[in-house]
Amino acid sequence: MNKPKIDYESDERWADVVPIPQDEGGPNPLAAIAYTDEYSQAMSYLRAVMASNEKSERIMDLTEHIIKMNPAHYTVWLYRADTIKTLSLDPEDEFAWLNTIAMQHLKNYQIWGHRQVIMSLLPSLPPSELSFLARILAKDAKNYHVWSYRQWLVRHFELWPTVQDPGSELPFIESLLISDVRNNSAWNHRYFVLFGNEGSSPVAKKIYDEEVEFAKTKIALAPQNAAVWNYLKGVVRKQGTGTKGLEDFALQFADPHKEDNIRSSHALDLLADLWAQEKRKDDATRALDLLGEKYDPIRKNYWDYRKGLLDDDTTT
Repeated sequence: MNKPKIDYESDERWADVVPIPQDEGGPNPLAAIAYTDEYSQAMSYLRAVMASNEKSERIMDLTEHIIKMNPAHYTVWLYRADTIKTLSLDPEDEFAWLNTIAMQHLKNYQIWGHRQVIMSLLPSLPPSELSFLARILAKDAKNYHVWSYRQWLVRHFELWPTVQDPGSELPFIESLLISDVRNNSAWNHRYFVLFGNEGSSPVAKKIYDEEVEFAKTKIALAPQNAAVWNYLKGVVRKQGTGTKGLEDFALQFADPHKEDNIRSSHALDLLADLWAQEKRKDDATRALDLLGEKYDPIRKNYWDYRKGLLDDDTTT
């Protein structure tokens, strides 16, 4: 047996603890997990202190050790958070340690759940938090866990933009879209911060108008960018106007009667949807045929399904 790098059995601080080994199902387990000796010993001591519900400074050391070996262990993160709350430890000290772990394990969602729990202990958003998230997103701009956490921050600390003040979120999103206009995560977050505050007063018409124009300028840069077309459709539907006012704009990128000038399958999709609503069956069929046969044949069955809906009077 290799001696663990941190040996709790020889550490006087842990002499009062009787470790509880993992029960693998008897002396001859069918499929025992091949843990390292170091990890097995540390977990044995964690089981013991959890059984006695100990919350102390040494628990912080133990959980840190285990997390370094297995940062995906949800139970260890939960017990560490409970210890921090019980001992009223300084959340800022935890963030200093947590930032390093987060940089090392970008795709680990337990880290962000833990961060949310600790952040909820603070009365206001620390000044360094958004800059740290920017560093993370610079490494992985579409990290789902980070964006989910950022949405929680917006809700928890009321970071919603207003007509008078764009706040922290809109300028940050715009900087990301300048770097990559196809960043669907940034488009999703933009929609969330502008239209996701369900408890607020209705969104001003000025915001809707500005967002439609903003989306149009980004479509001009990358007409085949699905994210911004979806954003545009989302904005007009949220406003309640639907896609009716977008026909002339979409025709600039996809006129079914000028096949050689079609620059965007997403514009064709929007036109097909718009014409279906207006009961212009021939026009809608033409657009869907082009999508299924030439511009998006991988989804031909879907476009054929859409054509079948044209005969359904209930389709909107």
